[in-house]
Amino acid sequence: MADQTPRTDRPGPAGHPETGREWHLVARPRGFPSPEDFALREAPVPAPGPGQILVRNRFLSVDPYMRGRMNDAKSYVPPFRLDAPMEGGAVGEVLASEADGFAPGDHALHGLGWREYAVVDAAKAAPVDPAAAPLSAYLGVLGMPGLTAYAGLLEVASFREGDAVFVSGAAGAVGGLVGQIARLKGASRVVGSAGSDEKVRALTEEYGFHAAFNYKNGPVTEQLHRAAPDGIDVYFDNVGGDHLEAAIDALHVHGRVTVCGMISQYNATEPTAAPRNLAQIIGKRLRVQGMLVQDHQDLRARFLEEVGGWLRSGELVSRETVVDGFGNAVDAFLGMLRGENTGKMVVALDG
Repeated sequence: MADQTPRTDRPGPAGHPETGREWHLVARPRGFPSPEDFALREAPVPAPGPGQILVRNRFLSVDPYMRGRMNDAKSYVPPFRLDAPMEGGAVGEVLASEADGFAPGDHALHGLGWREYAVVDAAKAAPVDPAAAPLSAYLGVLGMPGLTAYAGLLEVASFREGDAVFVSGAAGAVGGLVGQIARLKGASRVVGSAGSDEKVRALTEEYGFHAAFNYKNGPVTEQLHRAAPDGIDVYFDNVGGDHLEAAIDALHVHGRVTVCGMISQYNATEPTAAPRNLAQIIGKRLRVQGMLVQDHQDLRARFLEEVGGWLRSGELVSRETVVDGFGNAVDAFLGMLRGENTGKMVVALDG
């Protein structure tokens, strides 16, 4: 999809842009968001102050957690402000620097996405090397989703060689990596769910899952039983609802659940019925633990070394769905919520 929105940024002194475009949240969605909840606006681009860098964003990330930040509700991270630029992962080129460790021409990963230009505190940015991996990879397999998969499986779920693993939302940015890491670490069986037959084929034919199913083709509990007839030891939850209910039914005694996301509920206006079998947690002595990736930054060096090695060797597959054009960022976000992506959904800016 091409971005038909005209660029309005104008160069200032020495190439510094005077203005750039930003996506603002202008209304809090009820249920599934609509394009009218967002506005594309032009804003001045300030010069970086001491300890700051000016970055021209090249790739932006759109992620499920952003839907939660659109609600005015207390959570682990503050909600997006209305009539202000939203935030999210971004990677781009440093245009100007007033900070040690960054120079013009370097590339940086940071959290001020949803805008063409960002003035970032250097302490909140990380240098990245486009020669080591494509820039967009630092928003996906080598970024927040990758670390989420790595930490959520190996640390939170205490994965052990020989475990049977079920992953919901397995064709998404996190789920596809969870299944592959489990396989590479010696899982006895890796099962995934996804929302289309095409995604199911990708899981088994490209990612190396032992089995996968389309959750739209029948009750999840029945399909999971057929895919993992001997049960499971670990469930990595990206969906919640009926998937969590099915996993509880299939888990062995002392099974472990990592609750990473519940995308089935993000746009719900009424409470969901499932799971209705929570009492099994007692008899099976299950461990169910939520996770936030920010709690696992101590694993980053090990994660980059191990996952980076698998990526270079071709043992691990990384897929992206790329939407071209900053003006299409909202379309990309809404498409991601509808499950239109396989792998990481990113927005590529012009230039």
